[in-house]
Amino acid sequence: MESQVRGGTRWKRFAVVMVPSVAATACIGIALAQGALAASFSVSGQSFKVTADELVGTGFSQYGAIDQGYTLKGDKTAHPVAVSAFKSASITNMCQSVVTPDVPFLGSVSLTLKAGGGGTPVKAENLYIDVEDLSANATFTNIDIGVAAKDASKGPGIAKGDQANPYGFAQQAEKAVLTDVKQTAWATTAGTFKLSGLKMSLSKGVKECY
Repeated sequence: MESQVRGGTRWKRFAVVMVPSVAATACIGIALAQGALAASFSVSGQSFKVTADELVGTGFSQYGAIDQGYTLKGDKTAHPVAVSAFKSASITNMCQSVVTPDVPFLGSVSLTLKAGGGGTPVKAENLYIDVEDLSANATFTNIDIGVAAKDASKGPGIAKGDQANPYGFAQQAEKAVLTDVKQTAWATTAGTFKLSGLKMSLSKGVKECY
């Protein structure tokens, strides 16, 4: 899921048409579930949806940036995003979905990842989420609003390679708790991303997390 790659292992363009690509995706998912890889998710030219019952993050900051990538036809795209960054995060009952349209002979194909259920949340370190749209109930501890992005020291800092104005508007907090999370994003990256109880499914048609 990423237009702007910030380092870590790339997971480019969920290729759901070719069986070998699906197999490779499954292997990467298993490695992530075992905490073996840094994570960098993106879908070039496509946004994806994420839901969670709860996200508890420490060392939070948020700033504006531009994600750039390519459509499935190879055309360049640019998307304004609000980057939510956490030094560490715990995510309960996470669902992530992306729909690839116009697959030959199949039509739309949906890929869904679920993890963090059964009392064992997803764990992430140095997590960046490039958000286009978000709805949630949020509680912030010791929040600072209106700092310059370069001065948001409570979070992990501006991600390397981000197209962000270091003097632009940002906010930060020691802790952020979000419940009933529904968001549309263009990219997610993390230094480490451990997905407990990972389940991946492919299905015909449009089947999204919300």
